[in-house]
Amino acid sequence: MELLERLVTVFAENGYFAVFIALLLCGAGVPLPEDITLVAGGVIAGLGYANVHRMFAVAMVGVLAGDSAMFLLGHHYGARILQWRLVARVLTPERYAKVQQKFERYGNRLLFFARFLPGIRTAVFITAGSTHRVSFLRFFLLDGLAALISVPFWVYLGYLGADNHEWLAKWIRRGQNGLWVLAGILIVVALVLWWRRKRRASCASPDSP
Repeated sequence: MELLERLVTVFAENGYFAVFIALLLCGAGVPLPEDITLVAGGVIAGLGYANVHRMFAVAMVGVLAGDSAMFLLGHHYGARILQWRLVARVLTPERYAKVQQKFERYGNRLLFFARFLPGIRTAVFITAGSTHRVSFLRFFLLDGLAALISVPFWVYLGYLGADNHEWLAKWIRRGQNGLWVLAGILIVVALVLWWRRKRRASCASPDSP
């Protein structure tokens, strides 16, 4: 909670712009927890320093801008980006190879789940861009869908718990696990819908018995 208190102080003094910049840094792989940053933005809204709905909008733009920047840098520079000193700290050649293996196994689903994996999120987005495995539009849609789950959750949680830090700390811990459960449920629902649609298309095919 010490980091949260520091961020609340900085954000209360500098407003939306500070939140936006902090989220860009999160997207760039700076060791600043995105969930705590979002909660801090919600807290200052709950304390009256900002409007919570505007904070949510600013947070969405900051999160997607940071993620998109990493994807586009990878897309433009390719594997050469691994030679950048700052990138090399986040994405070593060994990690780059591991992320490629994960793409082979999980495909584009990895882009959705990466939002809930702070340790490898930036590495996944850079790799997705540099290997040209997915278009920017598909990346943006998958990342945006995941962000629509995580960003409002953390921002509004901070807003609701602005005056009760003990309650907030408890729900931050619960939320970190709860978002995984929610994401898993959504994936299962999507797979079921995809399977039913594929089965319906197969039954409607002229070649089907």
